[in-house]
Amino acid sequence: MAVNKSNTVGKNSDTTTAVEENKTVKTADLEDLQQQLNEIKQQVSAASKDSQLSALNNQAAELANKADEYTTILLPNLAQIKTQLEVVGPEPEPGALDESAEVSKKRNSLNNEKAKIEKNLDYAQTLKSNAANLSKQIIELRRNALKTQLALDAGSILSSRFWSPIFSPLPEDQLKFDDFWQQLKDTWSSAWEPDVFWGSLSLALLSIAIWLCSRRLMENVLVWISARVFPDGRLRRSFLACAMVVGTVVTIYGGANLMYLVFARNYQLTPLMQGFVDALLGLTIFSALIVGLGRALLSIQRPSWRLMHLPDPLAHALRRYPAAMAILLMLFGTIEQMNSVVGSSVSTAIFGNGIASLLIGLLLGSATLRVNKARKKLRAQDETVESRSTIAGLIYLSATVVSVVILLALMIGYIPLARFLTYEVVWFSIVLSCLYLTTKLTGDLCESLFSEHHASGKWIKQAFNLDGRYLEQASILFSAIGRTILVLLAIIALFNGTYGSTTPMTIVDKVIEIMGSDSLGKINIVPANLMNAVICLVVGLYILRTARRWLNTKFLPKTAMDSGMRMSLVTLFSNIGYVLVILVTLSVLGIEWNKLAWIVSALSVGIGFGLQEIVKNFISGLILLTERPVKVGDLVSISGVEGDIRRINVRATEIQLSDKSTVIVPNSQLISQNVRNVTMGNAQGVATIPLIFPLDIDPEQVRDILLEAYTQHESIQDMPAPSVSFSQLTPDGITLSVTGYVSSPRIVSRTKSDLLFDILKRLRVAGVQLSSPQNLVVQNLPAEIAANYTDNAKKDDA
Repeated sequence: MAVNKSNTVGKNSDTTTAVEENKTVKTADLEDLQQQLNEIKQQVSAASKDSQLSALNNQAAELANKADEYTTILLPNLAQIKTQLEVVGPEPEPGALDESAEVSKKRNSLNNEKAKIEKNLDYAQTLKSNAANLSKQIIELRRNALKTQLALDAGSILSSRFWSPIFSPLPEDQLKFDDFWQQLKDTWSSAWEPDVFWGSLSLALLSIAIWLCSRRLMENVLVWISARVFPDGRLRRSFLACAMVVGTVVTIYGGANLMYLVFARNYQLTPLMQGFVDALLGLTIFSALIVGLGRALLSIQRPSWRLMHLPDPLAHALRRYPAAMAILLMLFGTIEQMNSVVGSSVSTAIFGNGIASLLIGLLLGSATLRVNKARKKLRAQDETVESRSTIAGLIYLSATVVSVVILLALMIGYIPLARFLTYEVVWFSIVLSCLYLTTKLTGDLCESLFSEHHASGKWIKQAFNLDGRYLEQASILFSAIGRTILVLLAIIALFNGTYGSTTPMTIVDKVIEIMGSDSLGKINIVPANLMNAVICLVVGLYILRTARRWLNTKFLPKTAMDSGMRMSLVTLFSNIGYVLVILVTLSVLGIEWNKLAWIVSALSVGIGFGLQEIVKNFISGLILLTERPVKVGDLVSISGVEGDIRRINVRATEIQLSDKSTVIVPNSQLISQNVRNVTMGNAQGVATIPLIFPLDIDPEQVRDILLEAYTQHESIQDMPAPSVSFSQLTPDGITLSVTGYVSSPRIVSRTKSDLLFDILKRLRVAGVQLSSPQNLVVQNLPAEIAANYTDNAKKDDA
């Protein structure tokens, strides 16, 4: 029997060995899989096309399946080894009979084999997990690529591939969504269990009541506050519009939070459900903001309170679109978040994005067509229709073009481009609408706060003993500061935000990051930054031009500064503004100055000689604007050129001559050369006229005539008084100089001309003549006459 048993064991051992040889996993096989996994990771980091990511995803999935096959092979082997160890038995305890060397050797061999299989099994399971995680990451990259790779051809919405998630969904998507729906059902069921039913019902009814009733009640309260608390003026309208937006967001978001408590107050949500609910709450804020902005801007119930110059028929034509847009965005944003939390396939994500873009594009196009139809109807009824402003025309044109581009992109297969345009047009509309309302509120608030007709302005005037014009200046200044801050925040929001994920705190954090970062010291030029840099340059130049016009026409004229000082400040502001715009543009572009140092070093000599005069004139221009030895409006004389300074530019100064021609003088000459500033320090003009009279006149009579002519002229000042000085006494006559002072050197020439007319008239009436010049004329005389002159000269000499 023992022999037979031994033979049986030997046969089983031989069979096992045969199985192990046929189905075995070597460490080298697992290491080969690890190498393949590393190569896939490297290729994923360098992949830029969706087709490449799709192929790599398939490879990662195959690798995960291969690792799973190895695990399937190793598990029976491990179980078989454990069975054999049980047959062999454990090691004998101390004091027991010794076992044979063959049994001990067999046990050690099986233990070594067991340890090796367990190691390989752990290795295979780790590889499977890593490959599965890599596949999920690739899917996430492909889904994110739908938002960033605008030129990605994802297939037309008319193709069968686009509609495949509806008619032939992928099995893995089906499993993921089944799990999601099951968790959703469990969450719903837990909220309506008998012990929490009445609490859940109360919260749900309260949430619905807030959505339906509290918003209208809050608006009525806001209207009462606007009419009773705020003084007459535009502040009532702007406050009510902004308050309506805030009230709409608060009520809708508050109701959504109550509905969230229905499901989460007693039970801990699963991570999947928690992430989904958090995303829904964020979408609720944006949807409520769209509804609130639509109600505030259109003001259907109160047309007289409407901020925009929009006829009632056009407002009624647009009344349904904000709510419809909010519902569509909420619906498809929910679908997109669902795809995100469950990790659905790219085709499913593309389907959701395509349908959302299609409906929103159609809604946008319908709005533009409806507005155009309403305007045509007004014209047909012979009603006056105001022509569109430039901004309104630009908005109408942009909406039309964007809707057409979205539909065309969907037709030809560029769904990521359509999705990008859809969300960007919504985000731009939200940001610009908020900017419009807040700038209106800021301007109206400052105007009302510093108005002399309101209690606040009267208190400020009495408390600080200010003149009325200072209150007007403060109103303009603080309004400009507030609007500038709002515009900067809007620009940051447009460039760094997106619909559905940006909150006010996100924008504030971005502002802090920009203010505290060293972005000017880094370089990271990418194609996407080029467009941002161009937009930043255009917007910066527009803001600079608007600010310069505001300074020149609104703020500085309210001050006591002279025109020259105002022009100097405007020019200095413009120069600084241009520098800041260029720096910000380069920062957006991603230029790092220290990486350009070698270029500057290589070109330093050439740049030094080529830009020497430009830099010298630029620095001289800054000195002229700050030190102000000459300013705009001064009458100066330099290098034989005399005229009025009309403009001090970055490089040169424009001097207008008396004949209206202009001389361009480099700024460095005004700093390095002798310049006569005739009008500096409010200099007076001197009108001096020298006259020569015969020796037989009465000097005192002539002096009185001259002084009378000067004192009676309206341009001659009383202090210092006019005077007459006895300049010369010569054989030709007496030279008298009369001097008087005028208010400006510019009127000296005209005043002297008037005085000469008057003086000559007075002298003629008094019978006083001016001295006539005596000329000696020598001619060739005949001989007989010349002889007589010679004889007479000799007699005289004798």
